[in-house]
Amino acid sequence: CPTAADLRPVNGTRLCAQLYADNSPYYDQCCAGEVLVVPPGTDMPYMPRGWSARASSLVVGTRCELTVWSGKAKKGKSRRFSA
Repeated sequence: CPTAADLRPVNGTRLCAQLYADNSPYYDQCCAGEVLVVPPGTDMPYMPRGWSARASSLVVGTRCELTVWSGKAKKGKSRRFSA
């Protein structure tokens, strides 16, 4: 997986998080498959089509925090992730 400091694309724009569709019990094979990019200031009350209950790995960038909920529209239990 990339480190929190690595979440900078080629053009230099900072990313707050990346969620990955594939995971593995082997660390070097984690963070694979399709990637959902979360730019700074993003507010998504619903996951994009095809991502509900699919994210298996995530990396949160420095100076960012990612909050996720167990239900739709920010309902249910929440959990926060940071670098």
